[in-house]
Amino acid sequence: MPIEHITTPHRLPRPSSRPGTTTWLCLLTLLLAPTLAQAVESITVVGLFADRAVVVIDGKRRILSAGNPSPEGVTLISADSESALLSFNGHQRTFKLGRKITTIYRPPVERPAVRVFPTGNGMYQIGGNINGFSVRFLIDTGATSVAMNRNEARRLGIDYLVEGEPGRAHTASGVVTTYRVSLESVRIGAIVLRDVVASVIDGNFPRDVLLGNTFLNRVEMRREGDILELRKRR
Repeated sequence: MPIEHITTPHRLPRPSSRPGTTTWLCLLTLLLAPTLAQAVESITVVGLFADRAVVVIDGKRRILSAGNPSPEGVTLISADSESALLSFNGHQRTFKLGRKITTIYRPPVERPAVRVFPTGNGMYQIGGNINGFSVRFLIDTGATSVAMNRNEARRLGIDYLVEGEPGRAHTASGVVTTYRVSLESVRIGAIVLRDVVASVIDGNFPRDVLLGNTFLNRVEMRREGDILELRKRR
């Protein structure tokens, strides 16, 4: 028995053979032109010769000769054994062999973060929820898992006696009986973790739900003075 520590499309007019056909064809060309070449996202030069270059454009290998655009709209202006001057997306750039350029900027994905301020006694407490029910957490890096007393478990609808795995844990009051359970979700602020292991202690301790290492080990923690910041991992 394990022991743990708790702390639809637009139709275009059809061209006819009557006068004006050329006008219709010109109009059709102008309407379709924007869809023929999409913005290029990435280019890598993999081979260089005199006024020729082998490039990979958005994952497709192309052999370019000077002045002839690729289907993607990339045109080789000039090339030698060291570099190639390419025109694309309305710009010109010089590429060295093997150099890859990503032409579309994608901002980094923001990771949810929570800042916790200490209480008067130096403890870090924060409101959150377990399985959608509000709880008060005490952040405890010394606790093996998220932990709660039996009364809190009952309030949250956790049938620990049926679903839990019995075990023992060391507490300030000695060794106590615990039940290992899995929580569907644990949330603090914008951080939500699923399938979090927790312990239900068969007693009245602890008063607050301990936010232990089965949650804390899945986030990044850092201190800024007295402020504790928790950020969801990538």
